[in-house]
Order: sequence, then structure tokens, then C-alpha cells
Amino acid sequence: MRKTPISRRAALGAALALPALRPGRAQAAARLRLIHLNDLHSRHEPVAASGAACDAARGPCFGGSARIAAAIAAARTEAPGGAHLMLDAGDQFMGSLFYTRHRGATEAAVLNAQGCDAMAPGNHEFDHGPETLARFADAARFPLLSANIDAAAEPALAGRLRPWSAFARGGARVVVIGLTTPSTPTVSSPGPRLRFTDPAEAADRAIAEARRDGPATVVLLSHLGLPADLRLAQAVRGVDVIVGGHSHTLLGALPGALGPAPTVVDGPDRAVRIVQAGALGRYLGRLDLDVAADGRVLAHAGAVREMTMELPEDPAVARIVAGFAASLAEVRARVVGRLAAELPLECRARECALGNLVADAMLAGAPGAEVALQNAGGLRAPLRAGEVTYGDVLTVLPFGNALATLALRGADLRAALENGLSQPMAGRFPQVAGLRFAWDASAPAGQRLGPVEVRRDGRWEALEPERVYRVVTNDFLRRGGDGYAVLRDAALEAYDNGPLLEEVVAGFLAANSPVRAGVEGRIAAR
Repeated sequence: MRKTPISRRAALGAALALPALRPGRAQAAARLRLIHLNDLHSRHEPVAASGAACDAARGPCFGGSARIAAAIAAARTEAPGGAHLMLDAGDQFMGSLFYTRHRGATEAAVLNAQGCDAMAPGNHEFDHGPETLARFADAARFPLLSANIDAAAEPALAGRLRPWSAFARGGARVVVIGLTTPSTPTVSSPGPRLRFTDPAEAADRAIAEARRDGPATVVLLSHLGLPADLRLAQAVRGVDVIVGGHSHTLLGALPGALGPAPTVVDGPDRAVRIVQAGALGRYLGRLDLDVAADGRVLAHAGAVREMTMELPEDPAVARIVAGFAASLAEVRARVVGRLAAELPLECRARECALGNLVADAMLAGAPGAEVALQNAGGLRAPLRAGEVTYGDVLTVLPFGNALATLALRGADLRAALENGLSQPMAGRFPQVAGLRFAWDASAPAGQRLGPVEVRRDGRWEALEPERVYRVVTNDFLRRGGDGYAVLRDAALEAYDNGPLLEEVVAGFLAANSPVRAGVEGRIAAR
């Protein structure tokens, strides 16, 4: 999921203004290579730069799990001194048919074959509840680490998540501490029994506990996002490296990168090196470290490699991916409709044609509904012009959400829209049908929404606070996801078990092809 680029850039600018790292004087006791990946989002086959499925005729493609596996193997072979760790910073789940169909089995098999040493679960690892993650944990031959998740009351995950693990590599003791975004309960579906705690406090406790057994180089394997990682680096003592994810940030000497790899921040007692390698398998990162006997980092060298198509593939992982793909071919190939023009994925701070298409389909799929509301974060890939397959629709809508309908008073509908506008560039941003509104991104959160109108009998009418409106949304939002608690708490006559959203959109495409979706002024700046 993409996160606020403005705040990331401002936070990174502040970090880069800090004093430069001074070279250490101690003699290096060990050399270590960290190989890192984050936010694959089930993209086991190559993707276009946009994240859509690869179409070599339309532009360059990147990644794929077999190519990543070969690059990991090469990075291990070339590691200085031969010592290495392969770390994944989360969000392996959700984003393609591989996850929709196999619910984490592909991801476990691929990570096992790639030789993953540790993974921090991201928010998307909880999208289908603790039981799905528990099956993944049982299949994984590596630990799942999250120091700020208390799973004691959740039978499915109790004992399956560790706060940290220690590794002996090339004479160094490396402690890897996992952290998961505390927003997971509002952006995913972890259930009521998991408790997500403050990451900084959890990291501080884990560092103290791990160092009781002796000196160590401390690596935070973080699914918090770059802004949070920068704050963590400046606040928590004893952190040497942060391997990050969640914000899909590219750090490295490549076009489009937000900063260097590593980005170095002065922490309370030492310099902290932060790395993150984009998303969707387009990049693989490495960080080489010289460490002293007390675990402190004396010197570093970092790089991020783009997974271009001329790189080789690992044949064993290619066979794994092909095996899981075999059952997907027929589903993927079924053409459900046509688009007159491409629908890009530019939906988190503005009206977008893709959001209009999905919201229109929701409205058409819920007879009697007057208003449709879809979160932008539920849209995960663009759609190209021309034939649209069911596989394309599933890539856009990979969460398996169902339509949910409810009656809602106008004042509560307005509160729902204010929530959607409270965090521009976040997944909660609303895409709508049956209504239009104006908003001011510069106003304080909670005061951004301007006039709202609802279309009735072909005319636009002002939203009435006491009138009850029939609303269609997805079941994730109806249960309060993405901060839409008002849809849960103020709903009248709610029903959450409608048809699957991807089936509704596929049916809408079939019935209306060629579809000509566009931006119509449903969301206006003021």
C-alpha cells in the first residue's frame, strides 16, 4: 500500500540534515551481508513498472520470484566473508491470484526455497484473519517476528510469533527484532484477540532482553513505513540497522529513489542505517556491514538491484511458481469485458476513473442503493485498455471483499466521508458513486469536507443530515476498517454478505462493454 509521499519526503529531508556518520576507530571483528526484500504483494510473476501484470509488448517488465531467488543466491555467493542473512519486511500476502487462490501457500513455498531467514508480518498478512497467517507460519521454515504483537489470547497464533531471533553469522551475533504497524486493526482483519502495542516501547524491551545474552548487532525488521522508521531511529537506543517495509519506499542510487541506501540517521547512542527496497519484487536490496566485537557497525556499503528481465531465473523456484500457477490459467484467461481507455491507479487523493468504475459497479450491483463508497486502498492495480480478463479484475480487487449494504443517516454519511479525507494519500480515501462533494486538503482533519450532494431522480440534492440513505460499500469498511467506525456503529439494517466485489465488477464490465470510465467531477477541490 502506498503511503503519504509528502510526509515521507519531509521526514527524510530532516533525517539527511542530521550530522554525517563519523568513521569508527575499532577493528572490525566480522563482516556481514543483509539481503532484504519487502512488500512483494504476491507478485510471483514479472510485473510492469505500474505493478500490473507483465506485457512485454507494452513496456519493460521486472521481478518475479524465480528471478529474485537467483539474485538472492548470487548475493549470498558474493557476500564478503560469506556471512549473510536474508530478511523480509512483510506484506508478502495480497495482490495477485496466487494469494487469492492459495492463501499464502505460494508465499511460504517460495520464501522457503529462497532461503528466507526471518520475516516480519505486515498488515496484509492479517487480511484473512489469524488462521490464514497461522497456516503460513506452520509451513514457513523461518521465524515470524513481531515484538509489538501480543498473541497470547489468540489461539491460532499463540506461540507462532516471536519478538526476536538471534543469528550467529561469521563471528557476529545478530539480533533481528520484528515490528508490525499498529494500524493493522484498522486497515486489515486481525480479529479481536491480537493486541498491537507501541513499536518503540516494544523495540526497547526486545533490545534489552536480547542483549542480556551478550553483545549483538541489532536489526529492526520493520513493517512500519519510512516516516515511522526515521522516528524510531532517533528515539530508541541500541539500534544499528532498520530494514523497512510498508511505505513502498525505494532507497538507493536509482531513478525515483527517495534517498540513499542506506539512509543514515543519528540515533540516541549510535548511527542507524535504514534501508528499504521499493515494492512488488522490482528491487532487491543488500547492506554490507563491518561490525566490531561489541556489535556496533563500523562501516557499511549498500546497494539496491533492479530485477530486470535479462537477469537469470532460479529453475527450482520457477517450477514452484509454475505449479501454483497451473490452476490459475483458466480463471485468469476468461475475458469479462472491454475498456475504451486505460484506468491508472491514481486514486488516493483524488477522484479516479478506476474508482468510478468500481463504485458504479457496486451501485449497479445493489438494487435500491443510492450511494456507493469504496476505499482507494482496496484498489491494487491499474486496468489497461482493451480486453479485461477475470484475472485482471482480481488483481485490482484481490481482497475477496463482499458487497455490504446499510441504511445511514446523512450526518453519519458525512462523518464517514470526513474519515476518508482525514489522511490524504492513505488507503481510506473515498471513491464514490451516487454523490459528489468538495474538499479542502489544507484544512484540519475533520473539517475538510465541503458541500455534499446526492443524486436522486436524476437531480443533485444537498445531503440532508437526518434523512436515511441506502449505502453500498464493501464488508471491510462496513465492519469499521480503515477508520470507518461510523459504518459499523451507526449502521441501520446492515447486511454484510452480498456477492463478491470482484464478481460484481466483472459482471458490470460484461454488461456495459466497452466501458468508458472517466473522471466526472464527483470529487472537487475547493
